[in-house]
Amino acid sequence: MIQIAIMGLGTVGTGVAKVVAENAKQIERKLGEPLQVKTILVRNFKDGPYRQLMTDDFKKIEEDGDIRVVVETIGGVEAAYEYTKRALEAGKHVVTANKQLVAEKGAELLALARKKNVNYLFEASVGGGIPILHPLTQCMAANRIDEVYGILNGTTNYILTRMVRTGAFFSDALREAQAKGYAEADPTADVEGIDAGRKTCILADLAFGHQVDPAEVPMEGITKLSLRDVKIAQRAGYRVKLLGRAVRLPGGGRTAYVAPHLIPEEHPLANVEDVFNAVVVKGNATGEVMFYGKGAGELPTASACVADVMECLQASPKRDEIGWSPDTTGFEDPQELHTRYYFRIEGSLTDAAMAFGQVEVLSEDGETAFLTDRISGQDAHQQSKFLNVLACMRVLA
Repeated sequence: MIQIAIMGLGTVGTGVAKVVAENAKQIERKLGEPLQVKTILVRNFKDGPYRQLMTDDFKKIEEDGDIRVVVETIGGVEAAYEYTKRALEAGKHVVTANKQLVAEKGAELLALARKKNVNYLFEASVGGGIPILHPLTQCMAANRIDEVYGILNGTTNYILTRMVRTGAFFSDALREAQAKGYAEADPTADVEGIDAGRKTCILADLAFGHQVDPAEVPMEGITKLSLRDVKIAQRAGYRVKLLGRAVRLPGGGRTAYVAPHLIPEEHPLANVEDVFNAVVVKGNATGEVMFYGKGAGELPTASACVADVMECLQASPKRDEIGWSPDTTGFEDPQELHTRYYFRIEGSLTDAAMAFGQVEVLSEDGETAFLTDRISGQDAHQQSKFLNVLACMRVLA
């Protein structure tokens, strides 16, 4: 009997317990012996099917030699960081879905895991149920990864889908997402791009081999997005999506950011709707490879956690090296990137042409919406300084 512990019994923690119980036969067949949840760390005890497994004393996990893997689903950094370090120090594998912890402390925790000859795995931290980190580090290991980008937050993608399909305003689509349980009561991390930003940092860490400090990554969400811009984009053959991007730069540097983009309707990402996520990895040998599926939810995320648990137990003594350097140098401002820009201004085509030269007009009726040629972010900002800008977005090309 293999015994594991879960820290936290929220949505994902409960999902892990369910997957272990409901898929017991398949898991046993692959591991060669049964897998059992022995202990669950909680802050507050509550009645239910897992009541007999609960404890509020982490030492009961830390000092239990029979517990081989700890699944961390607490979230946040403070308690999760302390308990993860102590579990690794105790020689236990740790699996997590905690994107904030991995983005901020991943290099340190991976180094500690290497020192203790155990695993620290976090497949569920980026794509929920979508397998992306393992393919990125294993299946595409022969490639130089030049770019990783995608729709990394299901809540914002649902909101944008409703704005396109039904013409709902942002505030109405957000309330609908909350009513369906797709958005939290406080949706800030989702709608302001913070959740997608943390995931983008992890993808950049793995793709480029260096720590990316989340504090250096510009994260823009969808709260300022107007239904008017969504409709203009749709009429012109584009869809608006919130993308996280991590890009290797020609001089060897790297950059990352999160922002709304106009995506051509023929691009595969344009048709990723509702709470689904998709990640595109661009390798110098494979070209672009896309991974698609439900990026969040109790069972999809829990499935990825349990798969990591099984990988810890199957690896002897641990899986192939995974990690990145804690060195954060080489990160550059994403404003250096060249792309087309969408602007909506209060003014005429003449105003747009005076600022940007030749432009592609999408709408002109007292306000003017247009696309620029490929320019850097600095040039876009500089050339628009004397315009009354109502909206600005990048275009994925």
